[in-house]
Amino acid sequence: QVQLVESGGGLVQAGGSLRLSCGASGRIFSINRMAWYRQGPGKQREFVAHISSSGTTNYADSVKGRFTISRDNIKNTVYLQMNSLQPEDTAVYYCNMYVRGLAGWSDYWGQGTQVTVSS
Repeated sequence: QVQLVESGGGLVQAGGSLRLSCGASGRIFSINRMAWYRQGPGKQREFVAHISSSGTTNYADSVKGRFTISRDNIKNTVYLQMNSLQPEDTAVYYCNMYVRGLAGWSDYWGQGTQVTVSS
């Protein structure tokens, strides 16, 4: 069984920064893509950022230049550095990983961490 655990959310003023972390644990043989998604109040879940196994990144237009995704393959962890936060960034942030475990390749999601940006 593979589990993803997120941390780093919280309350921050507009213009501030937060760093989210998401670590994977369990019987893991390999992790392909890692990504972050978010779901704001009354909205559908949306893509935020993605990083491939080779380190290639891509971002939603709304966060380009402000957010940076990175990964530590030794620790099976993905990070999201969020700068210049704005109230519209308020959401529950979820990490997502495509993991090869005992049962083969599967998508896994974290439980979500709340980010609230006050104006």
